[in-house]
Amino acid sequence: MTELTTVKQRFGIIGTSPLLDRALDVAVRVAPTDLTVLVTGESGVGKEFFPQIIHAFSARKHNKYIAVNCAAIPEGTIDSELFGHEKGAFTGAFEARKGYFEEADGGTIFLDEVAELPHSTQARLLRVLQTGEYLRVGSSKVQKTNVRVVAATNVDLQQAIVSGRFREDLYYRLGTVPIAVPALRERPEDIPLLFRKFASDVAVQYRMPAVTLDDGARQLLTNYYWRGNIRQLKNVAEQISAIEQTRVISAAMLSKYLPEQATGTPMTAGGMRPDDNMTAERELLYKVLFDMRADINDLKRMIGELMQGAPLHRTDPAPDIKALLPSVAQSAAYGPGPDEAYAPVYAESEDVTDFPPREMTKADMQREQIVRALRRNNGRRREAARDLFMSERTLYRRIKELGIEEAGER
Repeated sequence: MTELTTVKQRFGIIGTSPLLDRALDVAVRVAPTDLTVLVTGESGVGKEFFPQIIHAFSARKHNKYIAVNCAAIPEGTIDSELFGHEKGAFTGAFEARKGYFEEADGGTIFLDEVAELPHSTQARLLRVLQTGEYLRVGSSKVQKTNVRVVAATNVDLQQAIVSGRFREDLYYRLGTVPIAVPALRERPEDIPLLFRKFASDVAVQYRMPAVTLDDGARQLLTNYYWRGNIRQLKNVAEQISAIEQTRVISAAMLSKYLPEQATGTPMTAGGMRPDDNMTAERELLYKVLFDMRADINDLKRMIGELMQGAPLHRTDPAPDIKALLPSVAQSAAYGPGPDEAYAPVYAESEDVTDFPPREMTKADMQREQIVRALRRNNGRRREAARDLFMSERTLYRRIKELGIEEAGER
């Protein structure tokens, strides 16, 4: 226990939860080995501290420690960033460059958001973990590296394996030693301690008295769900310290800074991340439904104006409505005179057969919305991703999964 206290003081970790102590104890025990470690936990729980602890208590502590956010590197350049490239390997490669695995040789590399790696990079990473060998982009020369890998993710990798987004063999290679970091709601005894720490930091930084909580506020704080975990708690503490003039916070005052939220599994990051996930899918479905409703209302209005013989009043370009009009027949009885053209004859009645509509699946609705966004932005994925409230990487993955790679092109 003394060793854990030293670790907490050294890295500024607050808390006495048994779950937290268990995770820290595993990190300290595995540090002297070279085993690969996989840190899992929700977004905002502080997973980034564990690879630092592992490196600091390992025999590699005097060598480099490199942290890489895999979700922040574009898919087209991530192989070059991790493994380096040769001069002329691709457009813009004016000189050879070392990758992170080469730079971290003899040290530790931390791969954050490892679930966001594309499949091709996952295969390269698996080879490094198995043999320590890799190839620079554009090179055929095998290079060796001796690096300790610690990975982290807030994605359920088992589910990602089932959906085909993550390699199962890589999962077992990365998760030689798993460390599960508890969510904030699983360590309620630490919530008041963390709030006091964050409030004290703000008070010192801005030279103001620190805020404190009364019993009601402390109870409310402890029982809150904290979907954003420690990151959200810090945000609330800073808001209250900066805005409230009263330094003793009541439950009524605190409740103004705690948004109402339903309990359940918190959203994961990445992606919208997660490829992206219930939030991204829900937004896509809503946008599809809203667009369909607007199209139906426009169609009703156009048909109504046509039936009344009124001209269409539109400010936007008129759509092609030929398909909406009744079939036209030319009759010899209404043959043209010398100065007249054929007059259309509309059928007074026609047989209509109702075919049961094909049920539109969620994938169909997502495909339609993505195609619309791409066409609306002339195939520019960055602007289309912004319209769809998702990252460019997530949009790219959706396009490949749904088979609409050419949908957004002009």
